[in-house]
Amino acid sequence: MGSLEELNQNAATTTGGDEDESPIEEVRLTVTNTDDPTLPVWTFRMWFLGLLSCVLLSFLNQFFAYRTEPLVITQITVQVATLPIGHFLAAVLPETKFRVPGFGARVFSLNPGPFNMKEHVLISIFANAGSAFGNGSAYAVGIVTIVKAFYRRNISFLAGWLLIITTQVLGYGWAGLLRKYVIQPAHMWWPGTLVQVSLFRALHEKDDQRMSRAKFFLIALICSFSWYLVPGYLFPTLTSISWICWTFSKSVTAQQIGSGLRGLGLGALTLDWTSVASFLFSPLICPFFAIMNVFAGYALIIYLVLPIAYWGFDLYGARKFPIFSSHLFTAQGQKYNISAIVNDKFELDLKNYEEQGRIHLSMFFALTYGFGFATIAATLTHVGCFYGREIYARFRASYKEKEDIHTRLMRRYKDIPSWWFYILLGVTLAASLILCIFLNNQVQMPWWGLVFASVIAFIFTLPISIITATTNQTPGLNIITEYVMGIIYPGRPIANVCFKTYGYMSMAQAVSFLSDFKLGHYMKIPPRSMFIVQFLGTIIAGTVNIAVAWWLLTSITNICQDDLLPPDSPWTCPGDRVFFDASVIWGLVGPKRIFGSLGNYSSMNWFFLGGALGPVLVWLFHKAFPKQSWIPLINLPVLLGATGAMPPATPLNYNAWIIIGTIFNFFVFRYRKKWWQRYNYILSAALDAGVAFMAVALYFSLGMENKEIDWWGTSGEHCKLATCPTAKGIQVDGCPVY
Repeated sequence: MGSLEELNQNAATTTGGDEDESPIEEVRLTVTNTDDPTLPVWTFRMWFLGLLSCVLLSFLNQFFAYRTEPLVITQITVQVATLPIGHFLAAVLPETKFRVPGFGARVFSLNPGPFNMKEHVLISIFANAGSAFGNGSAYAVGIVTIVKAFYRRNISFLAGWLLIITTQVLGYGWAGLLRKYVIQPAHMWWPGTLVQVSLFRALHEKDDQRMSRAKFFLIALICSFSWYLVPGYLFPTLTSISWICWTFSKSVTAQQIGSGLRGLGLGALTLDWTSVASFLFSPLICPFFAIMNVFAGYALIIYLVLPIAYWGFDLYGARKFPIFSSHLFTAQGQKYNISAIVNDKFELDLKNYEEQGRIHLSMFFALTYGFGFATIAATLTHVGCFYGREIYARFRASYKEKEDIHTRLMRRYKDIPSWWFYILLGVTLAASLILCIFLNNQVQMPWWGLVFASVIAFIFTLPISIITATTNQTPGLNIITEYVMGIIYPGRPIANVCFKTYGYMSMAQAVSFLSDFKLGHYMKIPPRSMFIVQFLGTIIAGTVNIAVAWWLLTSITNICQDDLLPPDSPWTCPGDRVFFDASVIWGLVGPKRIFGSLGNYSSMNWFFLGGALGPVLVWLFHKAFPKQSWIPLINLPVLLGATGAMPPATPLNYNAWIIIGTIFNFFVFRYRKKWWQRYNYILSAALDAGVAFMAVALYFSLGMENKEIDWWGTSGEHCKLATCPTAKGIQVDGCPVY
């Protein structure tokens, strides 16, 4: 493969004067102003590697989603891993040319030349098409999981498949209708896509170093693959090294402080990459300033607010429950029997609910919702105060400005007709209505709920896309959709999560698709090729997701039931546990009985007001003291939302993520910048891929045969007392009574 400079010299278009420059400096520094329209993109290599990557990525991400430490294989892993394979195929495939009946005089070849960057981009987008806004798998799979694994009810494969496909493709419809507003304008620059553009350019530059990127990737992958045998099978305790628990084996308070999985995680460490990258993605690809923002919010909430609320004030009777848990409890500290309050119609049994009493949350789980409320409000006011004028100015400029070089270069390719998206959207909505009307006994959501959710998604997609395209911040409105549907249509848990998925997640999926559209725009990918790859990738990925989920849910005994699983079982489904609890809180019981006048946590609604006012105060201080450059660095949405992944993430995950991220993105970046620039992303991809392949190999070779080893190192974290209450008179099995 020639160097980037050689490609640019041979390109059909070269840069001219200032009119050929993007108005955004970051884009000018990252994206080339050239294009070679003769580069083949519709190649056998693209289809083969794209399909393979899409199926493999969907399989692995869904497989890992049920594990205690889930690992999300990211798009960057595909970018890195497919490069050497693409070059290999270019070297070995025959160059024989042939014609295909029905395509006229057009000539095809399995090997039309060197593996090029445009093929690589399409492969990456193909693989990532089924990812639900970075979550690795289709969000709606969680609905199937909670119905079968938690509620122990039935849902048909057809209903589950329709639910997944329609919610994924609906987002694609919104994206198609709105792309002309947030893709073509130069001021809609999508900062997050520039990382991928930089990586593509780096990977396709000429590589004459003794340690090539491909060789480094292979070595790191083998090391990662080999090492995961230790924490993944031989010595699982290395996943969470909580030395405080080992030292104070009979102290509840000490284990609450030291447990990395069920406590505050003070001093908890890990030697397992899945614990590092499971919930927050790889720390190697996160900028250091963002890591420090997360660290500040994490330390504030976990090591200041939570201890004061639990031990200092005993808020909401916090000591009756574990300090850190996503389970739901009775007033006496026992786990709430959810199945007892669900009637035959899969709705709330009010009589049994009143007999069992109100639902109680652990102190941290309650604070999670409080800070979630604050983060939503803070994001909106922060963006309004600090970016409002900029967003408005750029949006107005997008209508008045001349087309930049990238939009002009894309004019040489056939655009996607709007009617493609209209038909796609119409068919998807029709299929969704069929699901809601004829399979209503399985999804519960009425037809008007689908219409309402679609209106919410359509209204919010454009403004949130503009915010993301200009600030790289995406407001999370999932709690709002849960809250609204919980008030309007209480007592029906599946209707609530379906409404959230059709409303919020289809919008989030649309933003994800638009980000991919912008990546294709910068990389000069023909729009129609983008459409077909994204659409097919979405259908294939969703189908693989439901197939893998169905297989695991029907083959693993007591999957997701951590009370019934062996202590070292990896199939605890932490993400789905939180999804299930949300369905109970917002759907089955309803927000009125938890956060309203009929519940214990009505004061949590004040977090909305606090979150809304916080950024305004920061902005006013910034205006009053403009010379204090540190004031605008206070990003309250990031600080308040730092623990947004908890639960299911734990302090162990945050500790490891912050430490590894600091090492590589501060020390290595500062003192070994050339190494970082050359190998950092490669190392991240290799670690992900190595762990993924070994974990799957272990499951198929040992897990399915129930071949286990039993010794101290396979007995988990050894912090069993961390889940105990400390209030007087509360009796829980396996815990001391105070």
